[in-house]
Order: sequence, then structure tokens, then C-alpha cells
Amino acid sequence: MHIQFQGAADQVTGSLHRLQVGGRDILLDCGLYQGHRAEANRLNRELPDWAARADCLVLSHAHLDHSGNIPTLVKRGFRGNVYCTPPTRDLCSVMLRDAAMIAEQDARYLNRRNARDGIAERIAPLYTVEDASAAMDRMISVPLHRKMPLAPGVELTFHNSGHVLGSALVQLDLREQGRSLRLLFTGDLGREELPLLSDPEIVKDVDFLITESTYGDRLHPEISEMDDQLGSIVRTTIDRGGRVYIPTFALERAQEVLFSLERLHERGALPRVPIYIDSPLAIAITEIYKLHPEGLAHDVRDRILGRDDPFSPPGLQYVSEVEDSKELQRSGESCIIIAGSGMCEAGRIVHHFVRALGEPKNSVVIVGFMAQHTLGRRLVERRREVKVLGVPRDVNAQIHVINGLSAHADQRDLVDFAKRTARVGNLRRIAMVHGEPKPRTILGELLKERTSAEVIDAKVGLRVEL
Repeated sequence: MHIQFQGAADQVTGSLHRLQVGGRDILLDCGLYQGHRAEANRLNRELPDWAARADCLVLSHAHLDHSGNIPTLVKRGFRGNVYCTPPTRDLCSVMLRDAAMIAEQDARYLNRRNARDGIAERIAPLYTVEDASAAMDRMISVPLHRKMPLAPGVELTFHNSGHVLGSALVQLDLREQGRSLRLLFTGDLGREELPLLSDPEIVKDVDFLITESTYGDRLHPEISEMDDQLGSIVRTTIDRGGRVYIPTFALERAQEVLFSLERLHERGALPRVPIYIDSPLAIAITEIYKLHPEGLAHDVRDRILGRDDPFSPPGLQYVSEVEDSKELQRSGESCIIIAGSGMCEAGRIVHHFVRALGEPKNSVVIVGFMAQHTLGRRLVERRREVKVLGVPRDVNAQIHVINGLSAHADQRDLVDFAKRTARVGNLRRIAMVHGEPKPRTILGELLKERTSAEVIDAKVGLRVEL
């Protein structure tokens, strides 16, 4: 038995790991790399040959840095089952097709630009809508706490990870040649006491823990502080006649922002302005949240079951059609615009930024993690000039960063989760993935101090015997 780390090792995005037990290959996640466009495009297209030959895949949750390259995998010949929770399958059904449509649209745009500039190179999308549909045919829904045999000596059980709707801790009970071991993969771990989601579960008798480490070097502010900060930014921006742009992941972050605006409205702390969700994907995902109240916090679940919509602050308007989005870009009205994608690398937010970043009266509110070499990270770094759709743009808008909305566990949550896991089992080793070098280093020292486990800093290609 061994585990080989491949994607989201020594970095955050592109989650992909390989477990081998009894001659069977089992993949954990198959996500998209996000970063430098040329490098990300190369890495996403160059999946290892062994990945396409794997027997099956276990998907922790629907975020594209964990699920988004499954269509490429299937396109390359993967014929195994993809196991995930029911909400994750429903979310992937819209998210993977949306990712394919964006890839096709971007390819058409770049090919038109190349033709205009006399460049002969033709760009093919990473995958198509048909490829995404083929990937969905491989997916099998497994409810939480239901044991599922994957192969001889391998049994899967999902537990709630509290990160996004449907996100799961992946428990794998392994047996080979008389030896047994319980491995737990966090995928992305959620925070304690988020307003929208149930808390992460603690799994007993874990021997080997693979944990994310995204925020291993920092603590998140309280949710109430985040609400106050967001409300202050909105009021100040609207008072000066500007617009508030909130780039979000369509999954979870958009719903958290809407829920926060709803809370501000209930407190009388939100001015009456139009709120636009300029993302067909976020609109579809919000409806899926309402279809799966079982994965939400108790009070949110009760509101949905009572036909009260917690994702609908006053003034909310959905923007689905492209022409309506273009009209919104041209309009000068003060408003709040929530649009994808979360790292500002694709989607409608990029087209908004063509005009929005140059206006000092506007505000951009960053509410989630931005990977290195993305447009979102450059905005977080307060660069005064950035490239938008390949063209340099001055950044005169006010840039604000609010980490309180993140659904990722912070340092305290990560250490506490490992300590509690060790307390109810025989935790011998912890491998850190899904984090940049500084957070991993700091978290690793804390985990060594506060658990008796060996701590492994996973690197690309590292193979660990189990």
C-alpha cells in the first residue's frame, strides 16, 4: 500500500493523488491547476498516463480545483467510476458543463484575436461540453456514512467536511496481506460554526491523515467582523457613486455573500441598491443549495423548509443572458455586482474589470483565496497595473480583502481537527497538501508540537509507503 502525491502538492490548486492497494489504482480528486495561464494550460492537458488507467476516482467536493479536470481524464480514456456525495454530483453537473462552455468561449475569443493579429496558431479548448457530459456518466452518488466497497481490500465512507455543500472527508479502510489501515483525506476542510454549513465531523481510528493547509499561517476574523467590514465598504462606495464588485466562486462563496448581505439587511446596515448576480452558474448552484438543505446549518435548513429564502436580500436581480451582462457592464448605476470566477481568471468578472478597475469610485472586494500568478492575487497584492484579457489596465479602484468569508479552515481549525482526530484514534502520520510553502511550514511545526504524529510535507511525485 502506498500513496503518491501529484497535484496540490507543494501548491494549492490541481488536487490529484494516487493510492495503490492490492494492485488497484485509486485516484483522490482530479482538479484544475490555476495560475499562469500558459503553465496551467500545459499542466491541465498533461495528466499523467497512470491517471487515465486508474480503476476508480474518489471526489471530495465539486470545486473545480478538485473536480475540474475529470472531463480531461475521461477524454484521455479513464473508464472507472467516480464516487462522490449526491450534492457534489448535482453541483458537478452544472459546474463541469459551465467550465467547458467557458473554455470553448475563451478559445473562440483568442482564435478571433489571433486571426485579427495575423497569428496562425489555433487554440483548442481543454475540453468540450460533450466531454463534461461523458464525465458525468462516470459519477456514482454515495450518501454520507454509507460504506461502499471500491475494490478488494478498499472500503469508502464519506463524512461531512463542512467546506461547501456536499463536501466530504474521504475515509478509506484499507487491507492488504493481513495489514489494515484507515486513511482520511480532508479534501478542503471547513470552519467551525459557519452560518451556512454544518461543522466538520471527527472520524475515529484514523492512522494516516492527509490534510489541506491553505490557511496554515493565519486566523480568520469572526463572521460578525466580516459582516461589519462588508457593510462599511458597500455604504462608503455607494455614497461616492461607485460600484461594488465581488468576484466569487459560484459554489459556496456566492451563497455566503448573499447570506451575508441578507444578514446586513436584517440589521438595517445595508443601503437599498440593486444587487446583481451576474453568473448563470451561481444562479443554478443557489437553486441546488435549496434542493439539499440536509447539508446546511440547522437554522438555514429550517428557513428553506419553511419556504423562506436565505439567499435573497432586497434588490437582488439575476443576470443570465450575455447581452444583459454587457448592458450591466456599460451601465453607470451604483450597485453591487457578484460575478465569477473566484480567482478572476475567467468568467464575467473579467469583462467587468475592463472598465471597472480604472474608476477610483469603484470598490473590488476579494472574499476568498487567490492562488499565485492569478489576476486575483495581483489585485490582492495591490498592483497598480494588471493585465485583463491580455491588455494592461491601470488599477485605480479601491481593493479590499475580506478573509472572514472563507470556507477554508484557518490555522486554529486545522490544528484542532488534527488534535481531535488523534484523540479518538491512533494517528501516526499527517501529510500536508493544498498549501503554499509558508503556510505548510508554519502549520507543520504546530502539528509536530501538538500531536505525536510524524508530519510529512508532500511534494509532487513523493511516494509514501502505508
